[in-house]
Amino acid sequence: MVMLNEQQSEELQTQHKVLLELRGVKKYFPITGGVLKRKQGDVKAVENVSLQLFEGESLGVVGESGCGKSTLGKVILGLEELTEGQIFFQDTEIQHLKRKAKLKFVKQMQMIFQDPFASLNPKQRIGHALEEVFTMHTNMSAKEKKETVLQLLQEVGLKEEHYDKYPHEFSGGQRQRIGIARAIALNPSFVICDEAVSALDVSVQAQVLKLLKTLQEKYNLSYLFISHDLGVVRYFCDRVLVMYLGNTVELGSVKSLFAKPLHPYTQALLSAIPRPTVHSNRKRIRLKGDLPNPANPPSGCPFHTRCPIVSDICRAKKPEWVEYETNHYAACHFAGQPIT
Repeated sequence: MVMLNEQQSEELQTQHKVLLELRGVKKYFPITGGVLKRKQGDVKAVENVSLQLFEGESLGVVGESGCGKSTLGKVILGLEELTEGQIFFQDTEIQHLKRKAKLKFVKQMQMIFQDPFASLNPKQRIGHALEEVFTMHTNMSAKEKKETVLQLLQEVGLKEEHYDKYPHEFSGGQRQRIGIARAIALNPSFVICDEAVSALDVSVQAQVLKLLKTLQEKYNLSYLFISHDLGVVRYFCDRVLVMYLGNTVELGSVKSLFAKPLHPYTQALLSAIPRPTVHSNRKRIRLKGDLPNPANPPSGCPFHTRCPIVSDICRAKKPEWVEYETNHYAACHFAGQPIT
């Protein structure tokens, strides 16, 4: 597998056009209570996220559970209603489009789920499940649908004999290949991988990642790769977006971010990556306290309640999103300061 280095990643950003753009995206879930179910507040799952995804790029989104990365993916696809902000896909603002106008963009945006077994009908043969995609979106005959599905199965490394099998007859890796086949069935340009390999064994992860990269190179796919595994993100992605409590705290190329993390939270995440080195001087940064309640986020910097280098300004003022190095952004009053 050929991975992009930092220079190639920067060239990608300058030569390739923007496929997806988010501007000030917010997603709040209302909290209701009492007999009349009146609104008492909001869970701020995604807070003012702005980013660009380029054609043919893999953008990793990382952060601990509850940071809003999966919700962000669902908002982009329209599985969750946008609270505020704008979503542009292929230079068209899509969140307010009517159903018929939005349909052509929906075909270009697909998702691979974390649990492929839960996303499949256990009583339906795999061949028929994949044919439903073409029944809903094309006018293919029954013969054409079957031929196309057989080609899809071969594309993802499965065999013709798998067409008539049920989901329980497959391994976890094979079921994820079926999920990938369904995602690429309509020739999309953008695919969200929501923890797509986290439930797989390490050896199977490598096979699925290689398949995703092969399909990307063949069809010029763009991936939003949501994961908690920084090792996988480093191997697979071109750029990385770090989220904390619904906020974006750092964004940069894989090489730049892993070599010189600017935000204390990113430094803590990277320090937790297992290393196969017996004698290592690397210091593990242990964050104190729990993730704050997204229904009542802290004032100022959202990370200040757990930050090892917190100062008064962090508690009082939310840091701005600043480009500290070329294509390397962070939101921190003390960006780049190492944690001692």
